[in-house]
Amino acid sequence: MKLSILIPVYNERAVAERSLRQVLAAPLPENMDRELIIVDDCSTDGTSLILQRLAQEDPRIRLFRHEVNRGKGAAVRSAIEQASGDFCIVQDADLEYDPNEYPVLLKPMLSGHADAVFGSRYLAGVQTRVLPFWHSRINKYLTLISNMFSNLNLTDMETCYKVFRTDLLKSIPVRSDRFGFEPEITMKCSKRRLRIYEVPISYHGRTYEEGKKIGWKDGVKALLVIIRFWLIDDLYQQPYGRMFLNNLAGTPQYLNWLTRLIRPELGDTVLEIGAGIGALSGQLMGKRRRYVVAESEPLYLHALWNRFLRTPNVEVKQLDPAKADDYLDLEGPFESALCVNVLESQDKPEQVLARLHGALTPQGKLVLLVPQGPGLHGSLDRTLGHKQRFTRAAIEQQVRQAGFTVERTIQLNKAGAVFWWVSSRVLGVERLGKVFLKLFDKTVWLWRLLDPVLPWNGLSLILIARKS
Repeated sequence: MKLSILIPVYNERAVAERSLRQVLAAPLPENMDRELIIVDDCSTDGTSLILQRLAQEDPRIRLFRHEVNRGKGAAVRSAIEQASGDFCIVQDADLEYDPNEYPVLLKPMLSGHADAVFGSRYLAGVQTRVLPFWHSRINKYLTLISNMFSNLNLTDMETCYKVFRTDLLKSIPVRSDRFGFEPEITMKCSKRRLRIYEVPISYHGRTYEEGKKIGWKDGVKALLVIIRFWLIDDLYQQPYGRMFLNNLAGTPQYLNWLTRLIRPELGDTVLEIGAGIGALSGQLMGKRRRYVVAESEPLYLHALWNRFLRTPNVEVKQLDPAKADDYLDLEGPFESALCVNVLESQDKPEQVLARLHGALTPQGKLVLLVPQGPGLHGSLDRTLGHKQRFTRAAIEQQVRQAGFTVERTIQLNKAGAVFWWVSSRVLGVERLGKVFLKLFDKTVWLWRLLDPVLPWNGLSLILIARKS
């Protein structure tokens, strides 16, 4: 295994060499190598020459430089891009944090319990320097506010020592250029539902006379960063087509509406393909004997493993709906198959339906939800990776050709079809913001009442069919 140590550096001539030699000599768990990814953020005090000399002396150091000073967050972002280890830890190039505590920080990661570990200066560490009251108090207030918005229970959000699984860290976009990195990454870890552990660490903080750079203005900016990333769901580095799955987790009334329609149709053993982050699965698994959630995206699979780690009747499987071989590993057959917002992203949806037919017991039930109305296809669909929207006749024909008998269909969210057409076809909106989704969710009771009386088709179509 390898640990990537991400080190942003700016004007640390007095302590950089001593600090980096401590990092190079620090103990690591058995059979673990290290690499130092150092990003010189345009130092102007001679630090650059020291870093260049150290990089020439030790092949474990990989040195990069910003030609313009951009801030700690930007330097960490550059370091993340270059990391090649299994785990990453952020290390400042000063002497405030003790690299000898790497084994303590890595222990929850190596045991498989954690996706991220925060080193807390306010838990009972070995030793902590006593610093000015207001500096510590502001840190604790920022942690409290961060906890209120992220629904975490951290003791030290602003700590430098944060350890991550590298694959997860690389998948999280970092937008903050300065010290906003800490609240931003904390908020995104919470929204991604990563398993976060805290461990006590020592802290040898500096005063401003000794070179400390963070100030009260950065505290104000941290508050704004917390609010910004509470409102914005900017959670994946790549524009994942099914990013709306994360937004759906924040629309409980809509999910309740959906599960109220789907739950009675499912049997005692269920296969759900394209389960995403499990927002719907968590509502439907109930007291069923066996509920299999299947997903192909590695990041969504990780979210599912975290979510259902201790749920005995739920199994997480890696399955690509388009690959026939993936279905061979399923221990079926199943009484029900659930396919919500999956077929529209497939090149050959009829093949997916045929494979679901094979996974069901005789008289097993298929429950589909697909986007409806080819005339609504626009900018939102393209962002979400929708290759098509279905007509009722077209999806019914494909279901029958796969060997099913259609029992009934349900038109869902007729009012939403109007908003979708205006947003996607007229305004060219590419994504629905959190505020809009919250407003929609608060008014679901009204749209549910209107569905039976509005004369046009719904935004989505639910189809229930039985294996012939």
